[in-house]
Amino acid sequence: MARSTAGRTASDPGVRLPDGLALTPPMGFNNWNSTHCRAEFDEAMVKGIADLFVEKGLKDAGYQYVNLDDCWALPQRDTSGKLVPDPARFPNGIKAVADYVHSKGLKLGIYTSAGTKTCNSAGFPGALGHERSDARQFADWGVDYLKYDNCNNQGVDAKQRYIAMRDALKEAAESTGRPIVYSICEWGENKPWEWAADVGHLWRTTGDISDNWGSMLSIMKQNLPLAPHAGPGRWNDPDMLEVGNGGMTDTEYRTHFSMWSIMAAPLLIGSDLRKATPETFEILGNEEVIAVDQDPLGKQGEVVSSQGGRWVVAKEMKDGSRAVALFNETGSPQSVATTAKAVGLPEADAYTLRDLWQHESYDTAGRIVATVPAHGTVLLRVAADGQGSHHPPAVELGLKGGLLVEAGKTAKVTSEVTDLGRSTAHQVSVSLGAPAGWAVRATTPSTASSLRTGRTLATSWSVTAPAGTKARPYEMTLKATYRSPRGTRVEQVLPLTSQVVVAPPAGSSSLSGLPWLSTTNGWGPVERDTSNGEEQPGDGKPITVGGKVYAKGLGVHAESAVEYYTGAACEKVTALVGVDDEKGTKGTVAFEIWADGHKAASTGTLTNAMPARELTADVTGARVVRLVATDGGDGIDSDHGDWAEAKLSC
Repeated sequence: MARSTAGRTASDPGVRLPDGLALTPPMGFNNWNSTHCRAEFDEAMVKGIADLFVEKGLKDAGYQYVNLDDCWALPQRDTSGKLVPDPARFPNGIKAVADYVHSKGLKLGIYTSAGTKTCNSAGFPGALGHERSDARQFADWGVDYLKYDNCNNQGVDAKQRYIAMRDALKEAAESTGRPIVYSICEWGENKPWEWAADVGHLWRTTGDISDNWGSMLSIMKQNLPLAPHAGPGRWNDPDMLEVGNGGMTDTEYRTHFSMWSIMAAPLLIGSDLRKATPETFEILGNEEVIAVDQDPLGKQGEVVSSQGGRWVVAKEMKDGSRAVALFNETGSPQSVATTAKAVGLPEADAYTLRDLWQHESYDTAGRIVATVPAHGTVLLRVAADGQGSHHPPAVELGLKGGLLVEAGKTAKVTSEVTDLGRSTAHQVSVSLGAPAGWAVRATTPSTASSLRTGRTLATSWSVTAPAGTKARPYEMTLKATYRSPRGTRVEQVLPLTSQVVVAPPAGSSSLSGLPWLSTTNGWGPVERDTSNGEEQPGDGKPITVGGKVYAKGLGVHAESAVEYYTGAACEKVTALVGVDDEKGTKGTVAFEIWADGHKAASTGTLTNAMPARELTADVTGARVVRLVATDGGDGIDSDHGDWAEAKLSC
């Protein structure tokens, strides 16, 4: 006989979900990010994804759930109150789809909301008041995973609503033998990490992710501090993966996948694998990175340091090693460094350092450091080496000075090759590759017969782009070769981006009329002379703050950064900043002006209720000026920021 749970609360130790589910973060697929409610979401798609899991090795890599999101049902229940699958999308019903997915050795997931309707405007039925019936229907169909959303909740207490479905799923499991992984999706509004460990197996910690750098970055920052609440069967969920959907670069997608893995986040693919590139499959199928996410100890990585956009996050692994993410938030290459001691490893003569994207192993005497490309992540697995390492010494390959080049003029940069290992690197050589027609010359030695531990080969270079070269980014490559004490030849390559720039004009210029070096934005592109429209270029409205309309300026959405080349020739940046009126009472934004990596001015958090505030920064001598809008610490929802009348004086 089933034991009664009447009168118990989530904090009662007698209330438990079925044992053995989600002991590692769930891995699989969800259609929402790639299809939303469009007609392409149907039975054929779901079966096609299941087929690809098998054909492309994703099943073997650990992916097992094929999950349906909103819009799978008809808007009305049947006369007995049962949910009805949309016959156009699922002509054979959900059970037939579940049977097909199960035949592949995979599992099926489904979606509904803890409200009267789901989140889609078509008004599909939610489960509020129908928990027992819907849970039993899901179990009878063969569903293995439920995503339970938060729309149209009628103001009913979140704990009450989510506990009701937990109890319904338990009852259905006891009756049918079909346990269901329970994913709470209340967007972190009621801090589920504080109460849901005995309610669901995972819980959303943030609002919805979107396929852009600003959204992914903001969500990552909200999820990282919640590490103490995660563990086997209870996971922080920063939402699904956007890898392969096209809104970010492959470098940014590798960061996305790396950081989700070190945060022990669920890995739910959000791209249509039927259209995926080889690069997408390479990222999603990296089994060494997946092993970090799926480590049975169940620890979420914790922040070791985060100065100046240079992040170190470390995760304790069951075998005693540490996964270490060196993450560069900024728009230019950065040296990101830590030590074996700082990430929690015991003292040792040497450590083995495994690069999980390059799939190469090295030894280090204790320093863990890499020059990380803009928006990139170097993901490592580091372990104390008690036997004496036979791996080549690790080296850091980096460039000082930055590759900003005015056409027809010579830029000076310095490369550095530093031996981090316990052993000596021999026959060290470094080269700098540039586009055809560019002049690149080493002005100091570019070779060394040997480099002992901690020693650096520093080489000065002159780089000249021909006169008339168009102002845009160009690819360059810094490469080092060396031999280990055992004679193994090692080659390390650092991809670089050189930016051909134009010196700003003398006098006062509107920043909306000047070329920028780079932009990142929370939603949609940065807009010139309009507010942020969130989707396509040019879809904004007149910049309006406190009822006043401004003809010139930049419209952004936090998290946002806009960089300009100032060439050490300018003195001042001025702007009137605020939250755009178009978001009503919503939105909190903080504005900052940075000069060559130093914060020159800031506002603190502003709201829509505040008038535009004047912001002035002394940027004398700076080569690069960066305008930053942050989210005020509460997520990026409705954070439309305006840099009205932004001007640069040179």
